[in-house]
Amino acid sequence: MTYKAKVASLIAAMLLITGAIGTTASASPFKVDLELFKFNPSLIVYEKSSAEFTDPQTCGECHEDKYQEWNGSLHSMAFIDPVYQGELNKATKAVGHSISRQCEGCHSPAGVVTGEIKGPGVSGLSPVARAGVSCDMCHSISAVNHGKTPTKEPGNGSFVIKPGEDRPDGAVLIKHGPHPPAEGCGDGFHECRQTEFHAQADLCASCHQVFHYDKYFPIEATYHEWKHSLYAQNDIHCQDCHMVGTETFVKAADSLVKPERKDYRHYFNGANYLLYYLGAQAAEKADDKEQAGRLMHQYEMAVKRLQNAAELEIEPVYRNGALAEVRVRVKNVRAGHNLPTSLSNIRQMWLEVIAKDEKGKIILSTGAVKADGSLAEDTRLFNSDGMGPNMHFAVDPWIITAFSRHETIPPKGYRDVHYGVTAPKGSKKLTIEAKLRYRQADQQIAEALLGAVPKDIDLARDYGLSKVPTLPVVDMVALQREVAAAQ
Repeated sequence: MTYKAKVASLIAAMLLITGAIGTTASASPFKVDLELFKFNPSLIVYEKSSAEFTDPQTCGECHEDKYQEWNGSLHSMAFIDPVYQGELNKATKAVGHSISRQCEGCHSPAGVVTGEIKGPGVSGLSPVARAGVSCDMCHSISAVNHGKTPTKEPGNGSFVIKPGEDRPDGAVLIKHGPHPPAEGCGDGFHECRQTEFHAQADLCASCHQVFHYDKYFPIEATYHEWKHSLYAQNDIHCQDCHMVGTETFVKAADSLVKPERKDYRHYFNGANYLLYYLGAQAAEKADDKEQAGRLMHQYEMAVKRLQNAAELEIEPVYRNGALAEVRVRVKNVRAGHNLPTSLSNIRQMWLEVIAKDEKGKIILSTGAVKADGSLAEDTRLFNSDGMGPNMHFAVDPWIITAFSRHETIPPKGYRDVHYGVTAPKGSKKLTIEAKLRYRQADQQIAEALLGAVPKDIDLARDYGLSKVPTLPVVDMVALQREVAAAQ
């Protein structure tokens, strides 16, 4: 063989090897056990028997106080939420219903495992399917499968749901909870069993950790944010903040001491005040004033929760004796996860800062909401930017496979923002005003999602909305400070 032939042969062999390596490296390491996870990309495991799911109204006959707390919670509206239904409708059109099961598996587990939910929309469904994350959904969870998921982590509904079991004399309902069953528990309607994870973040992790349906990139990482925090290290779990009232939440977050058993409620209160507000509107339209009152109570709790989550500091920075910058520090003082969390590329938390001289003249203004609901490009947002496989900006969760920017604030952590400020000639002091503001989504995204609701949801008929309004903004915290123009 000639020298040139040997070189050519060697190069060909190297290309083959490189190609083989490349093929192996590009294959996803995350394999799905389709025998176990039959509802993939939802990772629910359903241990089916003759025992059926129980609607929440039936549970309320014996557990009236807990039912009333749940009825008006985010869990109770998880499936009928119009924003969610708009997102689900878009996802189904983009990638098909088989993929959108990932969403439905957490928003209405019973509707998925029974096959009742066949697409977006809320009409024609049983009370169990419409009820979303109801009493029976949580208390029928008999185990978690976190270590068996494609990434060996919790997420996408990685729990075992088992409403009961078959016995020689018929089906028996079995409900699980965090405490040893008291004598007579279930009153003959169901049996009771203790499962310690019902008092732990492991239960919540099943759904509050969301991975891309195919690439298994963590789109929502609330559980991981908690797991790597001081809260987890001090045995403060999701339930210790989200299943208690505002005062108890503040106390637990400040002291890192668990609440007492008597303090827990089935509120499941979180920051989604927009859904509470929309739900109250729907209840008013339906002339259900009692339900509207419950939802507005939850709305007020959500706002107070946001207003207790963060703190601000304002510090001047001088160079050569003159004011050069103002540093605004945003501190996450009470959220056991990042601020914001969940869909951090959708949620908006930002700073609005105004600097004035002694005469009240504005010399710096940033972060104001424009008339059309948008924010200026120079607004300092604490959020994430998603991107798809092509590394271009993306918003839709079925496209996002990575973050190009991630600037949320970790638990007990902070972010500093510096603003260049020059005092006008002759000024001796400036007044700096800073606000930390929050809303559920970018205005245009909210309009797109609510504009995509299925045909059986009529915003005017059901919610009294003739158009998508400007999204309400909550001022989480505000601070004002005077700073000297020179040292």
